[in-house]
Amino acid sequence: MSLVASESLAMFSKPLKSMTVPSGSYVLSLASLPSCYAASTSAPSNTIHLYDKSDLRVSSTLGGHEEGITTLRMAENIAGNNTRALVSSGRDGTVAVWDERSGSMAIQMRSAGRPRTLLSCDVSLDGLTVAAGTELQGEDALIQYWDPRHPAAPLRTHSMTHSDDITALHFRPSQGKCKNLLLSASSDGLVSTSNADEDDEDEAVLHVGNWSCSIAQAGWFTASNSESPVAWASSDMETFSVWSSEMDLVRDFDIRSPSIHSPQLTWVTDYLIGCHHSSKDLYMFGGSNEGDIALINSSDLSSATAPWHIRAVWSTGHVGVVRAHLWDERASRSFYNNVLLTGGEDSKLNLWSGPPVEVKQETDAMNIDTPPRKRDYDVEMEDTSDHGMKRVKRS
Repeated sequence: MSLVASESLAMFSKPLKSMTVPSGSYVLSLASLPSCYAASTSAPSNTIHLYDKSDLRVSSTLGGHEEGITTLRMAENIAGNNTRALVSSGRDGTVAVWDERSGSMAIQMRSAGRPRTLLSCDVSLDGLTVAAGTELQGEDALIQYWDPRHPAAPLRTHSMTHSDDITALHFRPSQGKCKNLLLSASSDGLVSTSNADEDDEDEAVLHVGNWSCSIAQAGWFTASNSESPVAWASSDMETFSVWSSEMDLVRDFDIRSPSIHSPQLTWVTDYLIGCHHSSKDLYMFGGSNEGDIALINSSDLSSATAPWHIRAVWSTGHVGVVRAHLWDERASRSFYNNVLLTGGEDSKLNLWSGPPVEVKQETDAMNIDTPPRKRDYDVEMEDTSDHGMKRVKRS
């Protein structure tokens, strides 16, 4: 699989802002609220820190989960109040909706009976349904559904959709024939779609695909040549797959396969950080073991011969594995516009200039800046910006 450097390739070697998270924990996940960024951290803190968007200073700390935080989401609407809210799930068996102004839980949802570790959660488009997926306990892995207006107990529980840890849940980002269509993925190797409004689980499960490997991440996206959302999934072994709306496997491949080796640039992806859906294209953030980050995408994910493009590289900001990314494309008069926020196992939170918003589908020429670390290059480098961008001097 070939990887081609984009004609507008941007490379960054210095963050706009950098911050070390309190207590030296890993940064696990990120979310964007109107006035701040949220970052969840690992043990020993198991907290959510809110960072002011203007300078990355901690503005508040949310510490309501008794055990590790597994998911962090920004919901456009929750409980029908048309207000954005931060939502998290935890190993303590709770889903929390946060009031960022008071720093406390506005809504707390718990399992009926004994607590179950929650590994994933999401909120429906209308904000009236919250879904959470559990760790396998005994013989059951559950998808639980709540109405956040009545959070005392789940509305319904589905126990047969998956037979192992439920690692990803995502409501479809647009409504179709099924108002609340839920994508779920699991360590059992299945990707499924379900009607979240259906009480009868036999009727609720609509389509199931079997990848036969443990799935770590999954999500929706809209293909460039289709108006219907399709799904992607990634495994624990760094393989990647694309699925039709009926959960038929379109193709799968090793995410480490698209690579570039040239005198000007070398990039090999060691692991997938995550994906970003923008303008009907799916972009993948890949990481290197040295802590560098690359944005890559394919002109046609269904084709094994379509070229891949590397759009941007961010280097020297992290040391080691990068766990979380947030591409904030939204314009703001008060704060930085079009930025990438990253967090990793080095306890660093970095705010970078973002990749070009308008991306062309080039197939040849390259415009290279600072290369990732620990690669061999026979080029000279020259600073050309205030934010660590560099351009290659060609001989």
